[in-house]
Order: sequence, then structure tokens, then C-alpha cells
Amino acid sequence: MKLRALIFVLIAGGLWAQSRSLPADTTVVTHHKTTIKGKKVEYKATTGTQPVWNDAGHPIAAVHYTYYERTDVKKQNTRPIMISFNGGPGSGSVWMHLAYTGPMILNVDDEGYPVQPYGVKKNPYSILDVADIVFVNPVNTGYSRIVDKDAKKETFFGVNADIKYLAEWINTFIQRVNRWESPKYLIGESYGTTRVSGLAGALQGRQWMYLNGVILVSPTELGIDSGSGRRAGPVGAALRVPYFTAAAWYHKKLPADLQRKDLLDVLEESENYAVNELMAVIAKGGFVDEKERDEAAAQMARYSGISKESILSYNLDVPTSFYWKELLRDEGFTVGRLDSRYKGIDKTKGGTRPDFNSELTSWLHSFTPAINYYYKNVLNFKTDVKYNMFGPVRPWDSSNNNTGENLRLAMAQNPYLHTMIQSGYYDGATKYFDAKYTMWRLDPSGKMKDRLSFKGYRSGHMMYLRKEDLRLSNEDIREFIKKSTPKKGAPAKY
Repeated sequence: MKLRALIFVLIAGGLWAQSRSLPADTTVVTHHKTTIKGKKVEYKATTGTQPVWNDAGHPIAAVHYTYYERTDVKKQNTRPIMISFNGGPGSGSVWMHLAYTGPMILNVDDEGYPVQPYGVKKNPYSILDVADIVFVNPVNTGYSRIVDKDAKKETFFGVNADIKYLAEWINTFIQRVNRWESPKYLIGESYGTTRVSGLAGALQGRQWMYLNGVILVSPTELGIDSGSGRRAGPVGAALRVPYFTAAAWYHKKLPADLQRKDLLDVLEESENYAVNELMAVIAKGGFVDEKERDEAAAQMARYSGISKESILSYNLDVPTSFYWKELLRDEGFTVGRLDSRYKGIDKTKGGTRPDFNSELTSWLHSFTPAINYYYKNVLNFKTDVKYNMFGPVRPWDSSNNNTGENLRLAMAQNPYLHTMIQSGYYDGATKYFDAKYTMWRLDPSGKMKDRLSFKGYRSGHMMYLRKEDLRLSNEDIREFIKKSTPKKGAPAKY
């Protein structure tokens, strides 16, 4: 990619590449051209750090971000702007930045597997044609760091602390780039969905910033049914089964009559069984009739590809970790946690869980060299600070997680606000049917369901790594933006 503008750096004091720390406030700007959906797009990339301040107005942390603005359009200040977070907690924004919505993506094959030479290429499906995007690295992820040694870690590392300082940070960012008039969107992946759900409420309630949309990519369970956001018991056990069905279908482990059907048809059967029958059986616990238990185990075996005996050994509550080990045990393989299309090899055939996450090692294979190359050689951001793919954010305070309720209330208070969920069917960590259940439970009244939508894809946690799903998922975002941007003059009212 040719850069056609000189880089300018707004920083007091020389080259920061000579230091193992970053100043709290830095800016590097480059200009680029690309082609999206067959049309030429010119854009500006701004990368650097913006401070987090304490109550006395002193910088205590430097939050690194990358901001992409389309420059060949009129009325820049009213274009939609999307603020993007990844998860963990403790994960940098690299994943969606270099594989999903941004203008550049990884050099991987069409199914998302790493290839050499490593690097990046243009993203022909990026949403930059319809919205500007800022990718944010929370403190201790990416290049973001605490800069005041006296700052307390509790300021940053917890469900509510994270939301509080990032809401303030976003307010400052929007003010700096003069985007108050723009329709505003949040997108988060995995734990990032907890983050953006909470931010939707915090931005409206504390910063008086109203959103048009929230996109939950491979969502966690949020704080809806319990403060912990952890779904267990009969509900959790039953909701796992459709994921088991998807993984078994992919690896051709279902009975022949099911295997011949399309994935979505099989999943519909499995979902209906899980919700309408299995959940009630598991709820009876040790007092369920033995015949009923045996029949349930047989049905679960049919829809999961593992034996009835193994299911009974877990009293119908089969852990996903065991499933990853068990599904292909006879073939000598494990399946991936975040994407069960991936296979792994363990030291022993025995055991109750895999030795490692086969999909994650594959992804790190691709992402780590690419992000380090990209910042230095394409965006000209030069530093000796390490890019934290996963940064130190523990202990993390998970108490008082009401993020699902925060999102529900934000939607109720704001008739413009829409929410879309995107999930991969083969994701065994943040399972797609859990995501559907979250959507159902998010609005028990049913009065906002026209502003809630679900999109599923034939891949895993990072569904956008698969070329066909990269195209589909970005197109779904375009349609979501179109649907959630009201016509000029349309009032926000019920």
C-alpha cells in the first residue's frame, strides 16, 4: 500500500521508539486507498494514544486506538461511526481490526487457516464505505498501558470499572474528532459484548450520548438472569446441545438421516428438542423417571454424536470441555473450543479435556506477526512497547454484572437504538444458541423485538475468518446500519 501523505506526529519530545513506554497523548496519521465492493475508497488512518485522566485531571493511562475515516465523501461529520472492542477481558482489538470490519485483513486461506508468508491484504468487504471505525485497546491490551505508577488497578480491571473509564474516554474521543452529529454504533466481540452492553447504558446515562446500534459478536451470556452472567443448571445444560449438533454435523458424526439434512434444518430440530423437552427432563434432577432419563440420553446422543453412556455418566449435563475431547476421540483428535472445525492432537487419547485450544494456536499463528508488521510498516507507528494480544488484567472484578439489563434499559429509553447478534454455529465457548436465548431474555416484554435481530454463520467464534462469512457478516452490518439510521427528521418516540 502506497502512502501519499507525510506522517505527522503530535508529541512533545522526539521518537518514542527509543523508550519502552508510550506518552499518554500521541497521534500518527497516514493516507490510503482501497477498493470495497468494487468501488474505490480513500481514507485516513489515525493511530496513537489518548489519555485516561483521574479526578485531578492528570493522565493515569494511555489508551491506544486506530481510527479510520473515509476522506472522499461530503458531510464527514454526519457519517455513521462505529467504536469497536474485543474481549477477554484482556484481549487487544487486533481480532476484529485485522480480520473483520477494517480496511486490511490477514493473509489467510478461504477457511481462515494461516498461510505463509504472513501479512495483510486489502479487505474488499470492509464497512468503511458506509461508516468510519475506531478500534480501541482497553488498558493493558494492545499498546495501551497504565502511565501513573500510583494509579490503582481497580480503576480499570472490572466489569463496571472498565465501563466507567471507557465511557469517559469515548466522550473525549467523540469531542476530539467532532462526531457528535454522527449516528453512533458500538460493536464488541466475546467479552467485548459485555463491555458494549454496559457502555450503551453508561454512555446514555452518564455521558448523554445516545446510540443508534449495538452489535454483539459471539456474545457472552451478559448479566441478565444472574449477576454473574454465568448460565448453569438445566438451562445451561440444554442450551449446549444445539452446539453439539453443529459440531457433530460438521465432522459427520450424526446418524445418517440427520447427516443428510442441511445444517440449519438439523439445528432447528435440535433447538426445539433442547427447549421444549430436554430442559424439563434435566430440571427434575435425580427424581426424574429412569425411563425418561434414558430416553433423553438417547436423544442427546442422536443430536450430539457421542455415546448415550457418556451422556448418562454426566447425568445429562455434559461439559463442553469433555465434548471437545470426546467427539473425535476414536480418530485420535480433539476439536477446538472457539471453533470446533479445528482439530488438535493430544499426548494421550484418554482424558476429559483437550491439552490445548487448537483454534487459538492457529489464530495466534496468523494474527501476531500481522499486527506487529501492520503498525510498523503500514501505519508507521513505531515503538518498542509490546503489542499485548492478551494483557495482564487480573484480578478482574466480575461482581454486579448488570450489563444485559443496562442494554435493555438503554433500548427502552432510546427508540432509535437497535441491537444485532452475530454468532458462529461451531463456537463452543460463546455458543450460538446461548446467544439466541440471551436475545429472547433481553426483552421479556416483547415490545422491542422488532429492534433485536440474530444472524448465524457456518463457522466459529471469529466467523469472519472464513471468506464467505466475512462477506455475509459485513453485509449484515451494512443492512443493520441502514435499518437503524432513521430517515431525516424522524422523531425518537414510541
